[in-house]
Amino acid sequence: MSTDLPLAGISSAESLLVAAGRDRRPGAPLNLPPVPASNFILGAERAYSRDDGTPTWEALEEIVGLLDGGHAVAFASGMAGIAAVFDQLHVGSQVVLPDDCYAGVVGLAELGRQKGHWSLRRLAVDDTEGWKRACADADLIWLESPSNPLLAVADVRAICSAARKPTALVAVDNTLATSLNQRPLDLGADVSFQSATKFIGGHSDLLSGVVTVKRDDLRAGLRRSRELNGATPGALESFLAVRGARTMALRLERAQTSAMVLAERLQAHPRVAHVRYPGLTSHPTHSVARALLKGFGTIISFDVRGDAAAADAVCSRVRLIHHATSLGAVESTMERRAGVPGQEHLPPSLLRLSVGIENVDDLWADLASALRGE
Repeated sequence: MSTDLPLAGISSAESLLVAAGRDRRPGAPLNLPPVPASNFILGAERAYSRDDGTPTWEALEEIVGLLDGGHAVAFASGMAGIAAVFDQLHVGSQVVLPDDCYAGVVGLAELGRQKGHWSLRRLAVDDTEGWKRACADADLIWLESPSNPLLAVADVRAICSAARKPTALVAVDNTLATSLNQRPLDLGADVSFQSATKFIGGHSDLLSGVVTVKRDDLRAGLRRSRELNGATPGALESFLAVRGARTMALRLERAQTSAMVLAERLQAHPRVAHVRYPGLTSHPTHSVARALLKGFGTIISFDVRGDAAAADAVCSRVRLIHHATSLGAVESTMERRAGVPGQEHLPPSLLRLSVGIENVDDLWADLASALRGE
């Protein structure tokens, strides 16, 4: 692809999402097609896709890398990308995770601990001083901000400014914020991770993950892990992720505007006990969110009054909102997170709502009806 000159003057993320990752040579297709090739004619740099990639992967990597301000490496899934980051650790490393964290990360970290690969500590997301102290000894500080599903916002800038070992890594799971609301590398992180399954793809039709770094040695290590572990993204999945990325700014803007409206209405509803949304002034880390995030995101977690059965009943009654897992797509989804294996520690009546791009009043009518028991 030849993109240097056309992209040189573009500074906005919205324009980069549309302009990046294209072949601009005369006669090239306007939209880069999927390249379902495992091998290539010898005599050039690209020979075998597992080792050398494909133009489709590289388009996705270019888009996300430019958005994040670094160099992106695409993977077959979000967990594949996370595993590649952990793969950079030496045996005997110290890993620190937040207390509220994606269950897959916890499972991976626990498995490594059980096998003696590393030790593991957990800290509250908002314990900034604890994280800063942990930086002195840890080999991997894994932050998730906002966290999933309690939506706590970490003071990433303050934590990244703490003194740490030269070989230590600070990684931020930026999936819920996206590159449009937060750029962890600009805040001092070494690694920015996103599940492209979520907002980048945006249509619940692919699995992919992207890890962005600035250091060349980290990029090489991640690519090596992808190659040796066979964690390569599929051609169709990469094509769909690129296509989805083109509209991410519009989708995010619409959905998080609706999320703010719904969070305020849920907070006032008599059958809702508690609402967690970083945009609400009542949120414990609202001030940090205002300082670090450009937008408050599309995810709302709220506790229904009553027990788990009451929350399950609300999920069974929604019609426009889908009773399904995952987040970040055009359609709104909702589920009771404590019912998910590994998430039993969460409040039993907590529902996580991922707001899509539907009409906000239609979404509210659906929620209100379900809460009323209709």
